[in-house]
Amino acid sequence: MFLQYAQNRVKPKTICLSTTSVRLIAAMDRSTHIKGLLMTFIAVVILSPDALLVRLIQCDVWTLLFWRCLLTSCMQALFLAVSYRQQFIQSFRNIGRIGLLSALVVTTGGIFFVNSLKHTAAANTLIILAATPLFSSLLSWLFLRDKIARRTWVAIIICFGGILLIFSGSLQSGFLFGDLLALGATFMWASNLVILRRSKAINMIPANLLGNLMVVPIALLAGAQPLSVTPVDMTYLIILGGIVLPVSFTMITISPRYLPAPEISLILLTETILGPIWVWLVLSEVPHSTTLLAGLLIVTTLALHTLMSLWSLRRQEIKEPSV
Repeated sequence: MFLQYAQNRVKPKTICLSTTSVRLIAAMDRSTHIKGLLMTFIAVVILSPDALLVRLIQCDVWTLLFWRCLLTSCMQALFLAVSYRQQFIQSFRNIGRIGLLSALVVTTGGIFFVNSLKHTAAANTLIILAATPLFSSLLSWLFLRDKIARRTWVAIIICFGGILLIFSGSLQSGFLFGDLLALGATFMWASNLVILRRSKAINMIPANLLGNLMVVPIALLAGAQPLSVTPVDMTYLIILGGIVLPVSFTMITISPRYLPAPEISLILLTETILGPIWVWLVLSEVPHSTTLLAGLLIVTTLALHTLMSLWSLRRQEIKEPSV
């Protein structure tokens, strides 16, 4: 815009001023982009020990879910209270019915995820979850009638093949139930991405808070014993629910303001690699050879697909000013 304005003017001084403005805007864009990259990468590094912490906690799964979700929702409530102040209650009213649906999906996905980590290898869970963006594209095609690019169809087929490969390895090791729970969590979180996209004008952090909070009474009804937690487990739970989850998810929620979605998806793949490494370093849990092969297939496919999407997005941005 500034460049076109400069070209339509006769005075050289105006042209010089407009060119300087364009350079300043370009510098600001680069600064914003770097900020987004750093924010997203730091968020993923903070999130990466999630699976390890879940595996380290020795209490039963429902007690784990009780404290994990209660602490996370308390920290999110604190964040919203500081951000909204007098509008705190209104922020929950703003989410409407679609926000309640998102909360229900978050509740189900969280229960599936934690139970999956208790019933299968961490690598299995994280590799299956890595396919969430592609499942989201599939659900958007089914329910929102969005068009899917050919490269996305190819990536979806390859990733489904990789997941079936993980399942085949789990038939021998007895991890199939945990893998199915991971697949359920993947579909839940993919569904939530579709819901969030449908309501992108609304801050849906209150919905995420409600989703975590809804797990608390479910966990109690399922037999959670919050007061039986050992000091060591409580330390891990405070790190997980009080720091890791609320800080990382808040940063990831904010990152789309600074980065396009394909770049965020590419950086998020880092967790799929870092998560199993932490578990291997601390617990000496080595993924099955079939899981490693499937993981290599899925992560490579997702990385290539994301890079192609990013390249396509860049081409569109270059073409737009000339129109």
